[in-house]
Amino acid sequence: MFTIEGLSKKYPGGVTALAKIDLQIDGPQVVMIIGSSGAGKSTMIRCLTRLIEPTTGSIKLGDIEITTLGKKGLRKVRRRIGMIFQEYNLVDRLTVMENVLSGRLGYVSFWQAYRRKYPPQDIAAAYELLDRVGLTESCDVRADNLSGGQRQRVGIARALMQRPDLLLVDEPTASLDPKTSRQIMRLVVELAKERGTPAIVNIHDVALARTFADRVVGLADGRVAFDGTAAEVTDQVLTDIYGEEDWSTTIKRGDDNDADDDDDNDETFSSKTNRESSAA
Repeated sequence: MFTIEGLSKKYPGGVTALAKIDLQIDGPQVVMIIGSSGAGKSTMIRCLTRLIEPTTGSIKLGDIEITTLGKKGLRKVRRRIGMIFQEYNLVDRLTVMENVLSGRLGYVSFWQAYRRKYPPQDIAAAYELLDRVGLTESCDVRADNLSGGQRQRVGIARALMQRPDLLLVDEPTASLDPKTSRQIMRLVVELAKERGTPAIVNIHDVALARTFADRVVGLADGRVAFDGTAAEVTDQVLTDIYGEEDWSTTIKRGDDNDADDDDDNDETFSSKTNRESSAA
């Protein structure tokens, strides 16, 4: 169980980014956070692992209160939370395999990490994940030679190498074209469900959220304006979250894209990877 209670963040100068956020995840579901720029989505994600220190509130992973942990305890709990970043956060001079294996840095000694000597079971797990995300043939390629879609797949594999209890994903498709965005989002959802891992995903694309989310949470002015299923995201809900807009046109466009991609939904990502790798 992951529980957020009364989470608030106020920056110097009195700017309130989050105002008493309450959220509970008690099973393996994909929760997508939507909202306009400045609504507090990225601040919330970063507060959950204390990359940004919250002002008030409680954040619990199981029975562990994250907000009161010291440095050692925080390092331990961060090992249980995988993060996938919008900017990928790869080490460009390292290979794909080395970047994926870096997901195990919290579990090996300093000298093992320095010499890049990982246990055989970790190497086997990395190969398995690379195969699953369609990058087996790129394992020895430097990260700076990859496309945006390939870099994000490496970031996904690295996060899952931690064998996390919770997956946090911050705008994973913001820098990608529409087709690659759908592939990446489908991959995140499939892998989270395969492993029974709850995932919290920040996303700007309402159509993607409606297509892939088990649950949608809408933030407006740092507060929860909506919490429900994707099917419950109506025009009025979007107006409450974003303000007035012609949502019927926006949603219709997303639905048309979904219809064009119906055949894709019947395939797993791994079976499509070779055919689509050039698009990424």
